[in-house]
Amino acid sequence: VRRFLLIASEAILNLDWIGSGRIMASSDKQPGGLMPSAPHDVPGDPLAFGSKLLDKSAKMLQSLTPIKQLKQHICTWALYSQDRSRQIEVHLYVHRLNEDFQQCVVYDSDEDDARLIGIEYIISGRLFLALPDEEKRLWHSHFHEVRSGLAVYPGVPDVIEKQEMKSAASTYGKFWCTWQIDRGDRLPLGIPALMVSPEDFNQVDPELIRKRDEKYKISTRDKAENRANIESSELIQPMTDHWKGSGKGLAVDLKEVDMILGEGAPLSTLK
Repeated sequence: VRRFLLIASEAILNLDWIGSGRIMASSDKQPGGLMPSAPHDVPGDPLAFGSKLLDKSAKMLQSLTPIKQLKQHICTWALYSQDRSRQIEVHLYVHRLNEDFQQCVVYDSDEDDARLIGIEYIISGRLFLALPDEEKRLWHSHFHEVRSGLAVYPGVPDVIEKQEMKSAASTYGKFWCTWQIDRGDRLPLGIPALMVSPEDFNQVDPELIRKRDEKYKISTRDKAENRANIESSELIQPMTDHWKGSGKGLAVDLKEVDMILGEGAPLSTLK
């Protein structure tokens, strides 16, 4: 009896499809190329009346306390660590545990049929500095994402948003994408992918930015100009954004290993 252990492996950017008939690695692409999936592509029957009734009853009877702690909505873009040519619009719903740590659920939209596509943890620069160097490679800086105007709080006035962005600029995120919708996956397939932030709005498809600006009645370029005075000194630590110094991203694959029992002995040693 064995279990699977996730391991991180370095991968040169823009890896091609490396085979089928196995569990997909985080860096795999569909053989036919990228064709994003949509919420209506998710297989399954429509919700039955009984399921709807149960959902409404449970909502009235259960506290759902952790979910109610989500107080903020951030819209931005994310790139795949091993392939920065791939970008997805993401919507983060944020629970601030304290002034140094936030935890976010990540959706592909802010609509009622939005798909949960990952999680991101956000920490302060103080906590980032305390991490082991190997761990730091998994985290990205939010500074450029903030300064470029890509990260926004939909519906929040600029004067309030900018104050929060000043704080966000000095934070670091670790974002695991569990559903590669841009790959055409109709279900969450394969291994989670490590994500990074774009450096500026030139790394995001202008048409995607235009559509978002139109939807929220904002201007990403105006926000970038308004945030130009957010300073960068001591905000970006050298071990973050691993790809800059190495030219490589981090991909994830599976490795089969012996299962360890409570006493520490591999199960394969038992007769």
